[in-house]
Amino acid sequence: MCGMPQQPPVRSSVPRPSRPDASMSLLTNVMDHSLDDGYAEAAARRKAEDAGGMPKTVRAKLGLAAGLVLAALVVTVGAANARIAAPVVAKERQELIDRIERETTAADKLETTVDKLRDDVSARQREALKKDGGGEQADLVSILSGATAVHGPGVKLVVNDAKEAATGGEGNPRETSGFSDTGRVRDRDMQRVVNGLWESGAEAIAINGQRLTALSAIRAAGDAILVDNKPLVPPYTVLAVGDGKRLSTRFQNSADGLYLHALQENFGIRTSISVEDDVRLSAAPSVIVRTAQPSTEKGTS
Repeated sequence: MCGMPQQPPVRSSVPRPSRPDASMSLLTNVMDHSLDDGYAEAAARRKAEDAGGMPKTVRAKLGLAAGLVLAALVVTVGAANARIAAPVVAKERQELIDRIERETTAADKLETTVDKLRDDVSARQREALKKDGGGEQADLVSILSGATAVHGPGVKLVVNDAKEAATGGEGNPRETSGFSDTGRVRDRDMQRVVNGLWESGAEAIAINGQRLTALSAIRAAGDAILVDNKPLVPPYTVLAVGDGKRLSTRFQNSADGLYLHALQENFGIRTSISVEDDVRLSAAPSVIVRTAQPSTEKGTS
């Protein structure tokens, strides 16, 4: 039995419309949904909050105003504290100034007292020398020992480092480097100068105002020259009381004077000597004058 022939499926004669970018569906989906769902939800919520609250610009202005008020408050409190502390600081400063002035005045009075006592001690020493057998030689002993101030004709001898030694170290020859020690005046040089002046007839000598006595010592401490443990700085000015012209001539012709001249010629040490009509030397501090007498007792055999 023959069946009815199956009819082919009926197709619509009207074609379905298609998108021109159907082949770019992935790119189209990305472009149509560029914002992730989570970000979109957050943006919508923020928009709703802004719609229900105050504008963002108003909030920013209020925040700025609050910050300015806080800063002004801090500055005001700081100024108030400074104003309160100012009188206390000024009072402490004035108290310190008053204390310094009082201590300075007291130190000046003590120095004046020391000078008076030193003069009194010197006068008593001279009287003791005259009374106890010094006689006419008491003044001479006092002068030679450096116990009393003296003045009279004499010489002025200036000894200074070589010019090359004064370069560098901001002009301080004691802080320079790279220059031979021969260009600097040393303690042994000043020792020879002083000994030469004594030998040439000097009655009293001072170096940079430091009076020399029979117990004085000229030593070195590093690059500094010490006279009785007091440091001196160049130039070294030596004042000597004596017969000026004769003292100058004898010193320059002596072995020590020739030694000083050799330092000048060979190493650049700068020296100058001049005859002075009136040289004034102060007394050496804390000088104790002692005298001795020959013993009359016969020694035992």
